[in-house]
Amino acid sequence: MASDILLEVNGLTKHFPPVAFSRGPVVRAVEDVSFAIPRGQVVSLVGESGSGKTTVGRMVAHLIEPTAGSVRFDGVETTKLSRRELRRMHARVQYIFQDPFASLSPRMTIGEILTEGLDIQRVGTRAERQERAVAALTSVDLPPDAMARYAHEFSGGQRQRIGIARALALAPELIVADEPVSALDVSIQAQIVNLLRDLQVRLGLTMLFIAHDLAVVEYLADTVIVLYLGRVMEVAPSRQLYAAPRHPYTRALLSAVPSPDPTRRAARQLLKGDIPSPANPPSGCVFRTRCPFAVEPCAAGVPALREMAPGHFKACIRDDIDTA
Repeated sequence: MASDILLEVNGLTKHFPPVAFSRGPVVRAVEDVSFAIPRGQVVSLVGESGSGKTTVGRMVAHLIEPTAGSVRFDGVETTKLSRRELRRMHARVQYIFQDPFASLSPRMTIGEILTEGLDIQRVGTRAERQERAVAALTSVDLPPDAMARYAHEFSGGQRQRIGIARALALAPELIVADEPVSALDVSIQAQIVNLLRDLQVRLGLTMLFIAHDLAVVEYLADTVIVLYLGRVMEVAPSRQLYAAPRHPYTRALLSAVPSPDPTRRAARQLLKGDIPSPANPPSGCVFRTRCPFAVEPCAAGVPALREMAPGHFKACIRDDIDTA
């Protein structure tokens, strides 16, 4: 019997060495990140730029190698797969890139872009690959005649739909969506998020959705993981996180989200300063240099994730912070 957990990440860490011929420090992009994604659910990684979200996503999709930790996909440790086994895995794990302009080749027709992965994986006959490409296009509400056109002939929102269709063409079990709406106009963002939600429900997709804006993931994610400077600050079911955030960083992020509901309007909590460099992170709690509730013990050690309510974890030593 298949496990309910499709993806399991344990202690995932990524350190980038100094640039060649440089004596600079190691860049600690991700530190000891762990989470699991049940089949058919959406888990979202959120946080400011520089928090390590994309690095986690790329390690999950095996686009870059982790420094430490493990990634288990459908019960198999992916960091130990052979090249042939990795190619098969890539058919089951697809990536939607942030920039719809840079991620599509200007020299290839949309049909060639959509069938490229099918060709590499040797799926069916040429006619069958064409049929799957057309089906992927129509699933994202684009006409079949788009197959003969080039990326520059489409708007930004349409290009992102093509990027989604490319991921869907191989019928993956897991999709890593790396800030797929951040480069789009606000009105188009809602359309793409709604499309992803519809596809996820209709196809039973499992998804790791990466975003810096908590407003984008509220109605899409089942579980939200808040990252800061490569470390997990808070993990909770989506409704629970939005109703009662436990970590000061999450509260600050949520206070910046506009809400049409006046009963949910929280006082704005501005974060002081900029996010520190991952090449020189603060000691102890990495958020302490910007935290309005930081005390001396916060510098002493890295706080562990503690369960504050069923399924709701936070990495903070303070239990006396008002979370209303």
